[in-house]
Amino acid sequence: MKTYPLESISLKQAKEFQFKMVDAITKTFSGKESLSRGDLGVVPGLNKPKTTWKAEQAIARFFDAEAAMLVRGSGTGAIRYALFATTKPNGKLLVHSAPIYSTTETSIRMLGLVPIMADFNDPEMIKQVMQENPDIEAALIQYTRQVPEDHYDIKEVIETIKAQKEIPIVTDDNYAVMKVSKIGSECGADLSCFSTFKLQGPEGIGCIVGKKKYIDALIKEHYSGGSQTQGWEAMEVLRGLVSAPVALAIQAEVNEELLQRIQELPQVKDAFLANAQSKVLIVEFHEPIAQKVLERAEKLGALPNPVGAESKYEIAPMFYRVSGTFIKSDPSRKDSMIRINPNRNGADTIVSILKQALESEEACS
Repeated sequence: MKTYPLESISLKQAKEFQFKMVDAITKTFSGKESLSRGDLGVVPGLNKPKTTWKAEQAIARFFDAEAAMLVRGSGTGAIRYALFATTKPNGKLLVHSAPIYSTTETSIRMLGLVPIMADFNDPEMIKQVMQENPDIEAALIQYTRQVPEDHYDIKEVIETIKAQKEIPIVTDDNYAVMKVSKIGSECGADLSCFSTFKLQGPEGIGCIVGKKKYIDALIKEHYSGGSQTQGWEAMEVLRGLVSAPVALAIQAEVNEELLQRIQELPQVKDAFLANAQSKVLIVEFHEPIAQKVLERAEKLGALPNPVGAESKYEIAPMFYRVSGTFIKSDPSRKDSMIRINPNRNGADTIVSILKQALESEEACS
């Protein structure tokens, strides 16, 4: 199978990201504030903790954006808020002609939006669909691949859409932030959305980065005290953003090593890197033994499922089924393929687990 994984930043670039994030923090917080866990509640004039407000400034500074906002509901909540800010009920939303991520599909339905599909791999198709639907009022682009065959460049898609009509563009940057050189807002999108839990941060906190006019409108709507990201959570977000780039760059290096070593195993038909949704190693077997291999790998120490897709809790390697969108496009993949995410582990341990799982009588029976 031919796949087109996103190009990961190098370890050198990752270190530069870490240093830039810390620099943004020092330009926003005093030393004493950096050592604190922050304040709580709705501060008069801000209607949110001062620490959260400052953390949002640091994040905007890092991404060279006009503004940033931390929200509850993780990446899903961030996308939902961003779509709410840029669309109206019954409005037409341009999306890629591939299975939509399930929680995003729910958000589209909740907001009463009408998805209009175009193949983002084909710029001419984008132009044609937009010409046929001049009332499209916004677009949503998922940064990572929705199906293995996807190969579109997000910057090119954004530029193609904007050249046809100046509409707000929201990007789903989950599984891409701190792995790629630029996120959606840095490529011309109006709002970028992602989960900080996937970046070593706290559970349930999402982030929106981009145009101030949309974020200001969301802040007005986001009034409830119970909806605010508390100061200690905002500080955990920042600490995660500092540590994530280097950890993810090391993970990318391990993936490259695994690709070569796993292809040498006799039970393996093929192996390739893919963004599904994280950038992971997909292993295809000659026989339909995927489920048995997964059961055995868990007993050998591999994680049987994600917690937050590369969250701070996911240390051991994960051996898991391929993503729901991959299975939806070809149901046979459930029994013939698995995905491996190294997380914080090295290649030797992962190869050892896979070999033992494959060689066990349970897996091969």
